[in-house]
Formats: sequence, structure tokens, C-alpha cells
Amino acid sequence: MSTLKSADGTTIAFEAWGEGRPLIMVDGATAHRAVNPANAEVAKLLSDEFRVYAYDRRGRGESTDTAPYAIRREVEDLAALIEDAGQPAIVFGWSSGSLLVLDAAAAGLPISALTLFEPPVVVDDSRPPLPSDYVEQLDAFVAAGQRDKAAELFMTAAAGMPAEFVAGIRQSPYWAPVEDIAPTISYDGRIMGTTMSGNPLPADRWAAIDVPVLVMHGDKTAPWLVSGAEAMAAHLRTATLKPVPGENHSTEPSVLAPVLRQFAHEV
Repeated sequence: MSTLKSADGTTIAFEAWGEGRPLIMVDGATAHRAVNPANAEVAKLLSDEFRVYAYDRRGRGESTDTAPYAIRREVEDLAALIEDAGQPAIVFGWSSGSLLVLDAAAAGLPISALTLFEPPVVVDDSRPPLPSDYVEQLDAFVAAGQRDKAAELFMTAAAGMPAEFVAGIRQSPYWAPVEDIAPTISYDGRIMGTTMSGNPLPADRWAAIDVPVLVMHGDKTAPWLVSGAEAMAAHLRTATLKPVPGENHSTEPSVLAPVLRQFAHEV
């Protein structure tokens, strides 16, 4: 493991594999290196040609945190990783991490291309929208020491899991790591903003992006994630849409790595 300092002094923990063009993997809500081995596995598959970074977003895993939170702080974290890489990077975002990497590119970071996997935007009535006070509810639960309630709200309201399914997860080994990082769930809520409201995507938020963007979705995923990926690809003027056969809201490293390699060659 290596570490670096972000602009506000936050310590960001990361690992990097290989040499060559930099590719940075950005997790979505609740994920970090200890619970998502997929990034490391993708990195090893691509390490013959790329220098691939996997890192813990602030407040998770072995990274520290600094209050107050702002989306621009996570953009600065990415900027520090790109600076470590020493040249413009291809940046990949899982789920809500997709919107973070879009914000980073729109902010002018030295990013050569973007790859997004199932940005979880809600642009129609294919599922209930996120509650308008979702972030406020999360913050209130965390402030009251009810991390379990924050985790449950994320799983039901954002991820769309049935309550009875979440009750089963509470009894599984997966639950404790989610509770541990519950204070950061609202970070992704802030990043999502109004994009899960059922309304069209914001007109100006990513208008400055002029690098190639690949928007992916599994062809076995939930219908609302398909329509969200399609809407995002149509919304971004430099984007291409790619369905990934056989996959859902997660995908196997052995499937993802060749897609990333091909896209990098094309750009």
C-alpha cells in the first residue's frame, strides 16, 4: 500500500500495478479496496500495458477524512492520484463513482478519457426516485449514531433492495463493512444530486467535457440502469454506449479488463 496527501491534507491510500498509461479505478457508494477486490484483479490483468490505480475514497478503508465534506475535495483526491501518475489518466467509475469522475473531468483535471459502468441515474418512472431529503436523512442517522439505519436507507432507497432482502444482509458478513463506512454514504448522495429524481439530467453540469467517454451497462441488469446508461450516453456529446453481454450491476474483471483495454487503444 502507498499513500499520498490530498490538497486539504487528507491521506489517500492506494495501490498501483504495472507501468505505462495511467488508469484510475474509482469505486461507487460503500466500496473500497478491502471489500471490492475487482479493481485489483482488473489492475493485474492490465498491468502489462497500463499503470492501474485502486484507491480508498476518503473516509473509507485506509484513507482518512477531513470535515466538512465537499465534492470538490474528492475531485482534489483524484487530482493528487493523477499527479502521482505523472501524465493524463484514463479514469473509470463504478456506479455513483461514474458521476464523480464526470465532475472531475468537467473541473478540468488532466483526464484523457472516461469509462463509466452503470451510472445509477433515474431519468424516468422505471423505479421510484430518491427521496428529496435522502442526504438529510443519512446525515441525521449518522449524527444520532444509527449507522445501521443509514446503511439500510441506502440499500432500500438508493439501491432499490426490498426491505426483507436487507434484513437478510444484516445477518451476513457484508453488513459490518457497510456500517463502518456509513458516514460516507451521504457523500455519494451529494454527488448524485438531482440525477435520481426521475427528471432529465442537468443541462450544464458536464457540458465542458470534451474527452471520449464510454458508458457501459450489463445486458442482464435492472431496466432502470439500462435506461439510465442510455440517457447518460445520449446526454454527453462525446459518449459511446456499450452493453456488456451477460453482466449486471457488477461485472467480472475478466470481462471488464478487455473492454477497458480496447477502449484505451481506440482513444
